Amino acid sequence: MFDPVYPTPPPRPAPPRRPTFLYLILIVLCGLLAAPYLVERIQYASTRGKMRARADQANEELQDLSETAGLVTLSDTSRIFKLVAQKIEPCVVHIDVKQAAHGRIIDDEVIMLPEDGQSVVGQGSGFIVDEAGYILTNRHVIEHASDVSVHLSDGRAIDKVELIGEDELTDLAVLKISASHLTATEWGDSNELEVGDWVLAVGSPFGLDRTVTSGIVSAKQRRHISSNSSYQDFMQTDAAVNPGNSGGPLVNTRGQVIGVNTAIVGKSYQGISFAIPSEIARKSYEQIIKHGRVPRGWLGVEFRPLDPVLAAKLNLPNEHGAMVRDVIPNSPAQKAGVRPRDVILGWNERDVIDTTDLQLAVASTEIGTKAKLTIWRDGQKITLEVEVAQRPEQRELQRR
Repeated sequence: MFDPVYPTPPPRPAPPRRPTFLYLILIVLCGLLAAPYLVERIQYASTRGKMRARADQANEELQDLSETAGLVTLSDTSRIFKLVAQKIEPCVVHIDVKQAAHGRIIDDEVIMLPEDGQSVVGQGSGFIVDEAGYILTNRHVIEHASDVSVHLSDGRAIDKVELIGEDELTDLAVLKISASHLTATEWGDSNELEVGDWVLAVGSPFGLDRTVTSGIVSAKQRRHISSNSSYQDFMQTDAAVNPGNSGGPLVNTRGQVIGVNTAIVGKSYQGISFAIPSEIARKSYEQIIKHGRVPRGWLGVEFRPLDPVLAAKLNLPNEHGAMVRDVIPNSPAQKAGVRPRDVILGWNERDVIDTTDLQLAVASTEIGTKAKLTIWRDGQKITLEVEVAQRPEQRELQRR
């Protein structure tokens, strides 16, 4: 007789090991190290959430007010300003800049000038144009920078900042940061503004971030103001703007960006401030995002000032126009037959007031198209046709 064979029973699972004392200590230490970071993240999120909620609520109220704009009285002004400040607050950034000293001062943005071999520390402002992290500022804020950092309104500091592109001729630059939960500004139309309209400037004067000041549009189409910009068509305001405000937004009473604060008269505020209109800033921003630069139409001439004495010598009917001092070889102007001492009076049936007026008109003309030039030569008007080319890089122009 055989004894029955039974299968071996599976082994019982071992009881779970209890964490050793050392393991518990490791967990505690990791928690202690991570706690400040988590608390900081929570604080940022809390601050950001509150500001975002205020901004959304303010935007709704501003939209309601804009629909009944004719009923708004002066007593509503302070309320409107408060709402605009709440709407724009999450969108504005403070920019810190470091640059190797070499004895050079960064325009009017310097806050410290150390010994040679150390760093010059500068500052400026900017605003978020796209939630993907694109920021618009003035080129002179970040010019020659060795290190740029961006400080957001919720307290976050971003040290890794990419320069997407810049435009020397309008003094604008586009930066990009990698950060989540960003709030973008809303563009407005600077062409809708009239002298006397309320505006607010936001930025970091003297490092005081998120400073809001108010004023009115004092004038439009101010030119020959700043050495930082060749294509000038500034709006003048009396909103308080100081060193550090450069690159920050100028907004209307709906909280929309209608300009980029760029220049002041003197070393500090004297009641005269200048901003790049949103019509120009927005086009430059879009081109920089697309091309890394701003492709512009080019004529290829150098100008000289046209004063009353010279206008009389040339028998001009008035002092309007752009007088040609020289024509660049192989340029569109030379190919079209433009000569020195010609006075350009019109561009595509549009009267030319001065040199800047012509430069703006040529720059905005589509590359490769043909334009009609009205010229004053030898006491009479003649018409030439010119094919607009793309403006070469500034360095290439200087070599010609």
